[in-house]
Amino acid sequence: MPDPLIVGRPSNRELTEQLLGIVRPWGASGKAALAACALGTLWLGFAVTLTVATGIGLWGNNIPAAWAFAIINFVWWIGIGHAGTFISAILLLLEQSWRTSINRIVEAMTLFAVMQAALFPLLHLGRPWFFYWLIPYPATMGVWPNFKSALPWDAAAVFTYFTISLLFWYLGLLPELAAMRDYVGGRWRPRIYGVLALGWRGSAHDHRHYRLAYGLLAGLATPLVVSVHSVVSSDFAIGIVPGWHATIFPPYFVAGAIYSGFAMVANLLVPIRRVFGLHNVITPRHFDLVAKMLLVTGWIVIYSYATEWFFAWFSGEPYEFYQSFVARPSATGAVVFWMSIVCNVLVLQMFWSRRARRNPYALWIGSFFIQIGMWSERFVIVVQSLERDFLPSAWRGYAPTWVDLSILGGTVTFFLLLFLVFLRWMPFIPMSELKELVAKLNRAERKA
Repeated sequence: MPDPLIVGRPSNRELTEQLLGIVRPWGASGKAALAACALGTLWLGFAVTLTVATGIGLWGNNIPAAWAFAIINFVWWIGIGHAGTFISAILLLLEQSWRTSINRIVEAMTLFAVMQAALFPLLHLGRPWFFYWLIPYPATMGVWPNFKSALPWDAAAVFTYFTISLLFWYLGLLPELAAMRDYVGGRWRPRIYGVLALGWRGSAHDHRHYRLAYGLLAGLATPLVVSVHSVVSSDFAIGIVPGWHATIFPPYFVAGAIYSGFAMVANLLVPIRRVFGLHNVITPRHFDLVAKMLLVTGWIVIYSYATEWFFAWFSGEPYEFYQSFVARPSATGAVVFWMSIVCNVLVLQMFWSRRARRNPYALWIGSFFIQIGMWSERFVIVVQSLERDFLPSAWRGYAPTWVDLSILGGTVTFFLLLFLVFLRWMPFIPMSELKELVAKLNRAERKA
């Protein structure tokens, strides 16, 4: 018999006290973490302001590596956001109960990751104040955006993905926001939660419309898991740069996105479970299932690696062969290539062990290295491909500047800051869905 998804079968009142009681003021350690993330976010603001005021010449971008840290980080952050939609939408449609304890956390992860991702293409424009040129509208002279360019594709994909994810996340929060409205004391907090709850009363009428809208949004969000990163991969696949021009890229990028996204899910769930004492709600079975998803998507990524290398050899194209078998493994920046292989291929194999899958420390460490590996993979695809194109006399190495590193590190701290604020003020465990799960499990036990 599989391990339970919730330990102890707590009563409705016990769940209410536990899950609403964790939304409370933090102690010294929580405030210190919030302050550290706020300082990192301020540094991000400084780096972004400097970039806008001076230009992207402050970055390490050059010719031929015109796409560098900005596009690497854009693809990485978009990928992290994919697991949230996968867990919330696809597993909801597949009626998988194990999503219940964690779906609100991963939905917030999706929103905050997409916010970081959207920053990079805007800055990469060079003149971000003209971002609206990417929107498909006729300008004064009747000139439309170039729909053959990857930039309008990204703008449409990211905006659609963020909008549907935001609606899906907020709609799911309504029962918990109403519960907080009735639970908290004071003068202003009940009013604020009451406004956010949009008049939710928990009646049969409310639940009927809620489930209908929630299911429709899940149906809309599901194809976005495939379409958004397929669009991002097409940014590369339409180019003739050695290492890019491949039809394997859409499924390859989608699998890699879910792979890195589940790694981030593990990196967030383990400390949240420990800090807030949610051992009865986030159980070893959740860790086991997350690790299995890492195995599935990780092996799709490994297969994509093998396919990419096979076609580089089979094509007979000397530049493709040189890129895949000589430049990436042995030329400048080879350490990043081998880092991606070690972290994405070798570290993953630890999760064949049931003990490693269920051990929160092993899962957290393994997922952390997978995150490093997936970022390194994006570096290999973007930078190492551009460094060596079809004109050897134009080959040139790339190195990031302190501004590049500051923006990357700043988005990490900004992501964590948003997440900490979410944990502080919002009910981040779906209490109503957990109560339904407990009732369902109790009925199943009585029938047995």
